[in-house]
Amino acid sequence: MAYQQQNNIPLKKITDFKGKLAGGGARPNLFEVELSFPSEVSVDNDVLEKSRFLVKAAALPASTVASIDVPFRGRILKIAGDRTFETWTITVINDVDFSLRSAFEKWMNTINKMSDATGLTNPADYQADAFVYQLDRDSSVLRSYKFYDVFPTNISTIDLSYETSDTIEEFTVELQVQWWEASKGNSSQAGGEDIN
Repeated sequence: MAYQQQNNIPLKKITDFKGKLAGGGARPNLFEVELSFPSEVSVDNDVLEKSRFLVKAAALPASTVASIDVPFRGRILKIAGDRTFETWTITVINDVDFSLRSAFEKWMNTINKMSDATGLTNPADYQADAFVYQLDRDSSVLRSYKFYDVFPTNISTIDLSYETSDTIEEFTVELQVQWWEASKGNSSQAGGEDIN
């Protein structure tokens, strides 16, 4: 080999690294979010289409399995516990008709009305699925994540100020997730396994 060895482990060249970085690496700005809303919210297709463009930030989900500590004679045995699913947060650009913000406000109001604290009690009536797609540079899908039975629990404030200029309003929405599944996309670069 043309490169040095240290502790019998060959030192790699930058060209070796380049050869392993398939497709030049996944890019965090190449993604698309697809939202759906419960039928009780009754949004039109324009709002659903806008979500594909106006959700400016999201996240691929974290995966957490808790650890259970079991003491034994001065040592701790770690046992796998239950899986938990973290809150999924998206950031939305606010357009002048407030269509997405209004849809989320209406969604939350069907769960718990502002006027009298009544609302839907059957989870099937107020939960919906959502998707996030990691895209390749040719817009094909590298990997998709389906979030099952989500519902919003927080819509952030939009700060207003005379001193703020040259910017567009945005807000965040926190969605509770029952569980998620991941699927290999349709891109020629797509890899990985389906997780369900």
